[in-house]
Amino acid sequence: MRDYAPLSLATTIDRRTGLQRNILTATAGALALAAGLWSTAPAGAQDAQIIFPGSMAVSGFPGTYIPGFDEGLPPGVDPVDETFIDPERASLRVFDVSALGAAPSGQLVFTPPPFEVPAGQIGQVFGLTYDDGVRDGVPTGIPDLYAASTSLHGVRIVTPDSDADGRPERQRRGAAGATFMEGQFAEENGGSPGAIWRVDGRNGAVSLFATVDTNSGPGLADVAFDKGHRQFFASDLDSGLIHRISADGALVDTFDHGVAGRPAHGLAAVADDGAVMDIQGAAFDTEDPDSWGYTQDERRIWGVQVHGGRVYYAVGEKAEIWSVGLTREGAFAGDPRWELTVTAEEDLAVTDIAFDNRGFMYLAQRGEVDNRYDYSRFADSGEGSVLRYWRESPDDPATESVWVPVPQEYAVGFPKDHRQTAGGIDLQYGYDAEGFFDSRSCAGTIVKTGDRLRDNPALADQLVPGGPFAVHGVQITSTTLVRPANEPPFGSWFVDYDGFFEDPEVRGHVGDVEVWRPCEGRAGWYEPVPGGYLPPFYPPDFPGDFPPCLDVEAVEYWCTPAGLEADLHLRDVAGIGGDTLDADSRTPGTNVSPPRQTQPAGAPFTIGITGHFPGDTVNVGLCFYKKSDADAGGYYPCCKVTVPLETPVVACEP
Repeated sequence: MRDYAPLSLATTIDRRTGLQRNILTATAGALALAAGLWSTAPAGAQDAQIIFPGSMAVSGFPGTYIPGFDEGLPPGVDPVDETFIDPERASLRVFDVSALGAAPSGQLVFTPPPFEVPAGQIGQVFGLTYDDGVRDGVPTGIPDLYAASTSLHGVRIVTPDSDADGRPERQRRGAAGATFMEGQFAEENGGSPGAIWRVDGRNGAVSLFATVDTNSGPGLADVAFDKGHRQFFASDLDSGLIHRISADGALVDTFDHGVAGRPAHGLAAVADDGAVMDIQGAAFDTEDPDSWGYTQDERRIWGVQVHGGRVYYAVGEKAEIWSVGLTREGAFAGDPRWELTVTAEEDLAVTDIAFDNRGFMYLAQRGEVDNRYDYSRFADSGEGSVLRYWRESPDDPATESVWVPVPQEYAVGFPKDHRQTAGGIDLQYGYDAEGFFDSRSCAGTIVKTGDRLRDNPALADQLVPGGPFAVHGVQITSTTLVRPANEPPFGSWFVDYDGFFEDPEVRGHVGDVEVWRPCEGRAGWYEPVPGGYLPPFYPPDFPGDFPPCLDVEAVEYWCTPAGLEADLHLRDVAGIGGDTLDADSRTPGTNVSPPRQTQPAGAPFTIGITGHFPGDTVNVGLCFYKKSDADAGGYYPCCKVTVPLETPVVACEP
């Protein structure tokens, strides 16, 4: 069993009674559990809208309390054993960060009081997403927010009160009659480890949206919204499945990476081992995540995100990024592909994925689960990275992935090594020189959750003017400031999660972050071609009724640092075994590149498009053939088609 810090007493305020009470604080500040700076009522239906463009939702641990502590504890009773999740404090907050007061200088910024959802209503949550605000088929411009139940902020169990003190008995190990602690999964409100909650953006009303009822306790790692098909995807830490969920909360179907994904990259299939979280069994240990029923690491899905008509997902501690396509109807297409293996300082799970409209993919790691009985630590933080990848342009045939082999990295937090990420990221609007939103910049900054973000004694003199050191919350940074720029991060703003600054030693108390960022020009458009491109698009290359020899099954559009690119997924109808594509523009004033490329079987052909206006149709002439036939000299079969590419109606952000 892990050691944990000895405890002493500190004083705080009981929000329920207004009376002072004693509460636990680990020595050296390792555990500070106190009421936050804000004083807001528990969530419920409000009179006013709670979500606006730029609203930043953050999940986190709510804190603890000792029920009835004002009556005192009997001699010899360890206060930790009588300490419980505070169901009246927030496990989800929505911040207004539209006005940060000044240019960034590494300072803590104070926002208006956030909207809060208490743990008693939704339990512990991590993954967050917004929908598109469409209600009854009508766009309202006000989205709803969704939050997924989690074990990433610890698992707490209790048995019924046995000493007549009015409190249940905390348990470290599984025990007969054990149940989850109040505030763990909000079972009192209909919740469960597989719950996804909805918060109405118009008034803050909370309701249960969907339930993965097969989840025994590990919870869900992440949740993502698919705007193109108006559906959701959730990653299940218990089974390793990705659940597809309809807009009304019904579970539709699943994708099993362990069985259907791994073989696509030459890996052995790994089925779920059937392990479950049994909190009444002797093997269960609240401080040992290996006893929690997580599926095997090889099939364990963490972060998920929908992009370019595919569901991107992160697998395992030695994080790999994979994707699986979606059909025209939104179902899993059955075409999983390995994208990359993460290159980072440490092998840690990628718990969040984001894309911008310039072709970059952002990844956030979170430290290993490390649940302490005294609530001081939920993750072994201080080693995780926030990374940025982009696609090779043109693709380098010498590398296995179409993504660059070495990513860029962001400095997170002031402690040494600047790797204080807590596993949440998203893109946010840019800011002007006075710290106000710049709506012209759709993805000008990146927001990153983290621990101890302003804590570095060696920089104390520089940090003091910017506010408290013990900040657990969010760092806001220009996306351009990749390392070694902004190291240490004096070019960033910081937002604290709970407004309490006397807890420098806690770890993993902050979770995910999600921004409502309505703007056009997001990267990755997917345009399936109904039935494939058919005549009359093929003539004049195929006169009369001669059938086409090449079918364009789908087109994926991408913004890259070089501009707009289109991935063409081709089907060799004629069976000529083609691997090479010549391309030229048939639309005056536009250009496509490269003029010739060779790809392995099954890989898409990527062409760049320039000189067009967004929304233009660019006719591209193609010649599809087998390179070895051409190299042999003389006549060789070449399938010629003209394909009309309808470019996205939005421009790639410069």
